[in-house]
Amino acid sequence: MWRVAIGMVLLLIAASAYSAPKTVLVLGDSLSAEYGLTRGSGWVALLQQRLQQQKIDATLVNASISGETTIGGKTRLPALLSKHNPDIVVIELGANDALRGLQLSATRANLDALLSMSKAAKAKVVLVGMQIPPNYGADYANQFSQLFSTAAKQYKAALVPFFMQGIADQPAMFQADRMHPNEQAQPQLLDNVWPHLKPLLSVR
Repeated sequence: MWRVAIGMVLLLIAASAYSAPKTVLVLGDSLSAEYGLTRGSGWVALLQQRLQQQKIDATLVNASISGETTIGGKTRLPALLSKHNPDIVVIELGANDALRGLQLSATRANLDALLSMSKAAKAKVVLVGMQIPPNYGADYANQFSQLFSTAAKQYKAALVPFFMQGIADQPAMFQADRMHPNEQAQPQLLDNVWPHLKPLLSVR
């Protein structure tokens, strides 16, 4: 009998891990801001649907802006943390830094600031890794991709190794500009993030 009672308690504890409401803040650029997409079809909107389908009590705040850079995100984050008090911050920034040829040291410093501020606010962090084409130069491209893994390791953040995994080499998954994923690609973007985000939703 006591084993049954203990089992019930453990089940209740496991269930309560998801029962406490969470606030998830997504800080990203056009890849998360539904650029060129029908409203409600982007990966963040699909994330909201998945949370509801899996009965995970979470409020999703999409603070993404097309064209955003890491310095822009660093400027906006303090007010967002104060306003929303998020439990989890998803940082999807950096691609526009590379497109504008910004110094890697500046991008890394900004990522450090984003991670540090989020951690100081007691939020868990998911850092979304990006890669750039080799036409920027192999050395620059390699160093850029490594920024995310080294920053995530230093700040003990969850890391999405490559946001565009399964998409980058599929031309049919891009809009006419060949830079922004189309609606067909959005479920894959979500699937790339989900395995790294879901465990944090169960942490009280």
